[in-house]
Amino acid sequence: MLKNLSIKKLIIGDENVKALKSIKPLVEEINGYEKRISDLSDEELQKQTTLLKKRLSDGEHLDVLLPEAFATVREVAKRTLGERHYDVQLMGGIALHQGNISEMRTGEGKTLVATLPTYLNALTGLGVHVITVNDYLSRRDVVWMGQIYSALGLSVSVINQDSSYLYDPNHAPAVKEGTEADEERDALGSFKVQYAFLRPCTRREAYEADVTYGTNNEFGFDYLRDNIEYEKSSLRQRKHNFAIVDEVDSILIDEARTPLIISAPAEESGKLYEAFSRIAKQLKENEHYTVDEKLRAISLTDDGIEKAENMLGIGNIYTEKGVKYVHHLETAVRAQALFNRDKEYVVRDGEIVIVDEFTGRLQPGRRWSEGLHQAIESKEGVPVQKESRTFASVTFQNYFRMYEKLSGMTGTAVTSSEEFYKVYGISTIAIPTHKDPERQDLHDLIFQTEEGKFTAIARKVKELHETKQPVLIGTVSIEKNELLSAYLKREGVPHEVLNAKKHEQEGEIIAQAGKKGGVTIATNMAGRGVDIKLGVNPTTKEKYEEVKKLGGLFVLGTERHEARRIDNQLRGRSGRQGDPGATQFFVSLEDSLMRVFASDTIKKMMGRFGIPEDQPIENGLITKSLESAQTKIEGFNFDSRKQTLSYDDVLNHQRETVYERRRSILNGTDEDVDALLGEITLGDEKVARNVEEKKKALGEKDFYTTTRKLLLQAQDMLWVEHLEIMDYMRSSVNLRAYGQRDPLIEYRKEGLRLFHEMKESVTETVLRLLPNIGAGAYNQEQQKLTETHANARLIGNNVSDTKAAQNTPRDGDGKKIGRNDPCFCGSGKKYKKCHGK
Repeated sequence: MLKNLSIKKLIIGDENVKALKSIKPLVEEINGYEKRISDLSDEELQKQTTLLKKRLSDGEHLDVLLPEAFATVREVAKRTLGERHYDVQLMGGIALHQGNISEMRTGEGKTLVATLPTYLNALTGLGVHVITVNDYLSRRDVVWMGQIYSALGLSVSVINQDSSYLYDPNHAPAVKEGTEADEERDALGSFKVQYAFLRPCTRREAYEADVTYGTNNEFGFDYLRDNIEYEKSSLRQRKHNFAIVDEVDSILIDEARTPLIISAPAEESGKLYEAFSRIAKQLKENEHYTVDEKLRAISLTDDGIEKAENMLGIGNIYTEKGVKYVHHLETAVRAQALFNRDKEYVVRDGEIVIVDEFTGRLQPGRRWSEGLHQAIESKEGVPVQKESRTFASVTFQNYFRMYEKLSGMTGTAVTSSEEFYKVYGISTIAIPTHKDPERQDLHDLIFQTEEGKFTAIARKVKELHETKQPVLIGTVSIEKNELLSAYLKREGVPHEVLNAKKHEQEGEIIAQAGKKGGVTIATNMAGRGVDIKLGVNPTTKEKYEEVKKLGGLFVLGTERHEARRIDNQLRGRSGRQGDPGATQFFVSLEDSLMRVFASDTIKKMMGRFGIPEDQPIENGLITKSLESAQTKIEGFNFDSRKQTLSYDDVLNHQRETVYERRRSILNGTDEDVDALLGEITLGDEKVARNVEEKKKALGEKDFYTTTRKLLLQAQDMLWVEHLEIMDYMRSSVNLRAYGQRDPLIEYRKEGLRLFHEMKESVTETVLRLLPNIGAGAYNQEQQKLTETHANARLIGNNVSDTKAAQNTPRDGDGKKIGRNDPCFCGSGKKYKKCHGK
């Protein structure tokens, strides 16, 4: 096993050497242009863009233009930012242009690296998307790097959750003067005034820019919003040409298990959630249910089921109430046993807000599916919001695979290179550092208890603080942040606490973590993408040198994370660009990773040492056990993401078919609409005549406007129902494994059959309504379709992913449809037996 692992590492190493070897001649070619380009005036430099675009339109390939284009960007960066790309940064830029992941250590200037391939690929006029992990970073990077793009005559924009902006060098609010302002700007690596040079614009204008910055969530949601729009003028995005994903492992791996969903409230189930929450609180672990922490799952015992049945006053929950009640019971117990306040979520303004497990950031607007979010709301006693109905969804894997070319940057990608290649088809290239690293990675210190560990951490931090060496402490949750803060207060150590509750100040706080005497507690991934420079103002050499002599930034990890990448990312906050620094992890046997995965033998062995709980030991066996546990969990999570993707691939093919048809209806000509009607009517002479009569009666303009709306609404109404059916089927096919049938194959077969049925239903709906266009009966039917999609349009017209209005079915006069009234779809069934079922 170890021998095979060594061979695998050797092969990966050889591939990396070969990749770097092929890149180096290009770096020399870029350097060969430096003298000629540096002699150009500012005006001549800007004309370079026109000249390069002309050569591209004349048939030259981007690869041929690369050396001169990169040399041009480097010269502009020197003149606007006072920064010249190092050779290793050129290497990183080449790797990105070639559609790879550039692994570059923290502090190596990835933000500046991205300008090289971004500029080159923007010459095509098809647009380049630069993806960041939060709104703060996207605004910062546009204000900072926008100076380069603007000097080269390119337009650049940024999309945020609630707004969009174009970079405009003439749109500059007043910036305060003086030493303090200078220090703030330098600490952030850009302007303290986040909106300097940013002029508000529409979403569509932002996407029409040559370069668009924004978060993965916003790009993904805008794609979904575009595919529930009814007006061509409301569309936002254009072709998915080239994307550069910053912190690529965080976005394409850590967040890949959670799909993006646009939904709206559906049925009322608040009382059920409250009832089952009360039951869950009275059930005891190991008596009424068991917990599998590895799989994050619970199993009800016979005693637990019996107690729940007694409290509900029913004899057999499975036969009397069916799957729905069992699902509610299990979900309530999961919410009680596996989801903890200030770890997986926080309560803010009477709402449950998810905390991202990898970044520690709040995820407002995101909700857990399958009733879990409502179960947690009931558990915490906040208003239970209605269950949602999905209008559109996509996984990050399938969204980013739409790009013609995809690349990424991070300091920690090699450990996940296999997943990047298998899922996205992109290779990982480790780029050398500009200066040799001087960081010391010290051995883990292992404690028996968490209390002993925190006592020792507080003592260590106090020692470091007394020498004025800056300290950054990484924790795994908000809860641990605040617990450790209490320990430091007890020791009298002044410190800054950074977690999801200080989301907006994140970048500013983390950027200051390297100042002399600073102590910062942060969730492990907080401030990712923000450079920590030694001293408050590295341009003032005295302060920088003082901190350097003290040993640089000391990074202290309070717990090993499930993924090695997260540990490596935390370590990488120290020792940027050859600076000194040190890192060390303090772990205990009560940490979740050790508690779940460490063997009983190790636990017993620790107990026999007789060492005080706040005294550490260093033990190779335990360290290996930790590394083994991390490897196991990474494999398990990879399998989980592959499973999610395998099922979503089935739905993705259907999604692409439906969305392609939607685009052809929205963007197509009147002749395209005629062709589509021809496919639907299948040569029915009767319907065709009726269509021609309607054209004459309504006038061609009104006819095509109304028909487009009919085609879109019929498609959307049945697509929403199809998504619900597919979701239910996803749950049910797992039971077929008991009959020795592969659930995924069953899902594919059933999904294909259901998709064909959905398309037939769309045809039937259109054929039924088409002859009545303009008539009273049609207007009533159209109102039903409009009501069905009121929520989707509300969401689609909103920039952010907000909650939609309640979707209440109504008749042609605007009155609510009762459960026993005829269904609006014309089936002849009662509403409760048809669409209200």
